[in-house]
Amino acid sequence: MTTSGIRRSARLFASALALTPLIAEAGWDQLNLTRGVTPYSETVYDLHMMILWVCVVTGIGVFGAIFYSILKFRKSKGAVAAHWHENTLVEFLWTAVPAVILVVMAIPATKALVMMEDVSKSDMTVKVTGYQWRWRYDYIGEGIHMYSGLARTSDVARQLNSGIDPKSVENYLLEVDNELVLPVGRKIRFLTTASDVIHSWWVPALGWKRDAIPGYINESWALIKEPGVYRGQCTELCGKDHGFMPVVVRALPEAEYKVWVEKTKAEQAAKTAGLAQPAAAAVAQAN
Repeated sequence: MTTSGIRRSARLFASALALTPLIAEAGWDQLNLTRGVTPYSETVYDLHMMILWVCVVTGIGVFGAIFYSILKFRKSKGAVAAHWHENTLVEFLWTAVPAVILVVMAIPATKALVMMEDVSKSDMTVKVTGYQWRWRYDYIGEGIHMYSGLARTSDVARQLNSGIDPKSVENYLLEVDNELVLPVGRKIRFLTTASDVIHSWWVPALGWKRDAIPGYINESWALIKEPGVYRGQCTELCGKDHGFMPVVVRALPEAEYKVWVEKTKAEQAAKTAGLAQPAAAAVAQAN
């Protein structure tokens, strides 16, 4: 190895050492795919890890053979170039082994794809509509609908010369005014679309994201196993406020979810009645 090569290797090694504390601070869970809280996300995670380790083992074998050959049969040790001839067995093996590996990976991948598309036997349906720059949620059959946009605390803090330190705002740019509330243990079908431009609804803990396309409906499903708050964002560049379209899903136990449904229905009914009264009075005056 030349002097310049040694120096280059030393610089690369020093750079790797400098990144080590950052990697350690980030944690493995932030560097890898998350497992999530749905059968969908768990299947994707398991498939991802299986293929990752197949690639790792394959890489170790291939690069190990390369480096061994470089070190063992280098010219400085007197190695002489070999004269190769065809070998039917070797050619068969390096064709058959990758084919077998691909088949082994394809079988569970195909099962996962079939499972992901199966929205049958859903317990409830939620329609998700993307707008510039917020979301609308319609609980089909429940009569509940709402708009969900960036929380006021984040919206104020993001303004130029607001005087507010974004670090002081909890869940900055990841909080909303109206959360999507869902029950735990139910299979939920999502219908995703948009009213203006293409958006994309993404919550990592659910294991998938879906493009919201005007005039088109994409289907997805989730069965949330654990109560909690799960955050996501729009992941399709949709205009100047694309970065301010967070998604917040709050998963509740069944009993708490039913209480929330009844409360929300009552609030929306009262609001509708309150809006209807001035309109009715105006019509009566006009007559």
